[in-house]
Amino acid sequence: MWAVVEIGGKQYKVKEGDILEVERIKKDFPITLDKVLLFCKDKKVKVGAPYLDDVKVTAEILEEKKGEKVVIFKYKRRKKYRRKRGHRQILSRLKISQIVEKKE
Repeated sequence: MWAVVEIGGKQYKVKEGDILEVERIKKDFPITLDKVLLFCKDKKVKVGAPYLDDVKVTAEILEEKKGEKVVIFKYKRRKKYRRKRGHRQILSRLKISQIVEKKE
């Protein structure tokens, strides 16, 4: 059983027990991810339009950490214009607890 969820504008394929790094999420425990785009169980696939209402994914935050440094360097040749900036995105590590499908 697996699902495709949308977190922070990006899509992730998740299974129960998976650990993934996403952009920072500031919420309480446990997190309910309700933007499920696709759900697959026993080779039966459900596709949302755009989201599935009867499938929820619960996760817990393990930690927050900083990601790799991204260097932004701007310059204009022959004009003595140079700008160097760096950025480190704060990431949240999530552990997928369960994928729950409501029976209709």
